[in-house]
Amino acid sequence: MTEHRAPTKINLAAKLDEFTEHWAPKIVARYNDNEVRLVKTEGEWIWHQHDETDELFLILEGEFDMDFRDGTVTVKPGELLIVPRGTEHRPAARRGEVKLLLIDPNDTPNTGDKATATQAVEL
Repeated sequence: MTEHRAPTKINLAAKLDEFTEHWAPKIVARYNDNEVRLVKTEGEWIWHQHDETDELFLILEGEFDMDFRDGTVTVKPGELLIVPRGTEHRPAARRGEVKLLLIDPNDTPNTGDKATATQAVEL
């Protein structure tokens, strides 16, 4: 028997207003085996890679850089970037705060390594 659930509607702006921390992902919804996460960023994060999964970054506000060993890709509001699994990268918000939406498989560490990750928490 299939579980009956009500549709889920999330106001992203309202959820973003609920926190101020940078580089600390907040889980705002779940579907299938995925977490929909919101995160605010400022400055540079660490070089890392995800060996098990691609990463999706949807820029909601601000201008975001993704550094790769061979160059930088700038992503603007309304654009998304997919980083292929196994690709070393460093996210950076060098021109002020950036607000992003991420979709990751459940329990994916944001550094690719649980020992160094900031644990995503339910909002």
